[in-house]
Amino acid sequence: MIQNKFYVDENYSGERIDKYLSELLEKQTRSYIQRLIKDNLVLANGKIVKANYKISIGDLVEITIPDATVLNIEPQNIVIDILYEDEDILIVNKPKGMVVHPSAGHYDGTLVNAIMYHCKDHLSGINGVLRPGIVHRIDMDTTGILVVCKNDASHLSLTEQLKAHSITRKYRAIVHNCMKDEEGRIEGPIGRHPTDRKKMSINYKNGKEAVTHYKVLEHLSNYTYIECQLETGRTHQIRVHMSSINHPLLGDRIYGPTKCPFQLQGQTLHAMILGFLHPRTGEYVEFEAPLPEYFEKLLSILRKK
Repeated sequence: MIQNKFYVDENYSGERIDKYLSELLEKQTRSYIQRLIKDNLVLANGKIVKANYKISIGDLVEITIPDATVLNIEPQNIVIDILYEDEDILIVNKPKGMVVHPSAGHYDGTLVNAIMYHCKDHLSGINGVLRPGIVHRIDMDTTGILVVCKNDASHLSLTEQLKAHSITRKYRAIVHNCMKDEEGRIEGPIGRHPTDRKKMSINYKNGKEAVTHYKVLEHLSNYTYIECQLETGRTHQIRVHMSSINHPLLGDRIYGPTKCPFQLQGQTLHAMILGFLHPRTGEYVEFEAPLPEYFEKLLSILRKK
């Protein structure tokens, strides 16, 4: 267990406490510090505070960082589609139905179980014991590309790029109804649904800034094949935003029609392109995951209608 104490100087007065600590503790991400705040491990002048607490000159800020917990998630020899790998990063193409990291009801068969077997001890530990190497995630029934970090330095680099919205993330999707505009921008803060805690929604009171860009690739009778590019990365962002403009994703029974005319396992959404500055070389690299077979077959069926 590590305990740190800081006295706030004039350079940081008025800043949020989570941002302040993430700047001072360069090895810890802001999201991890926010979790410590929720666990009451951060104090300001001896009192428990929230992440949005604004610090003042002379404040005594104390943070307790727990010892690393031994990870009891079992490595599993699960075949994963590796698109690229070097000493810093692993680029994988996640299949439909695979959960990214362990959670309630999903403690095995996850991508983390698979990469722990493949990478052995070469995974970053910044995001906690249940999410080694995981910088970002996609939903269980979303397919496509993900980057896994094999050390803390690469994890911090990718995290900073995510914060700066400089990572290229392009998705392919099939949505209900014919889109009139060939391209557009959807802006609406996303947060928990006010009455259904399992869903997200556009929430102007408690939501976080979210921006999605889209463009039409092909009109398919009563559906539209589109590309979406994320400017931000909120939970269920594309699903919520497209539903908000009356174009829910085909197969999405949470944000769209409960009945689907096709036998689909969840939404037709594929993370196709991922681009970023390589954490070691600083050069821009871009990777692409081909459309899954089910998606290609569905497009073929819709083109014949």
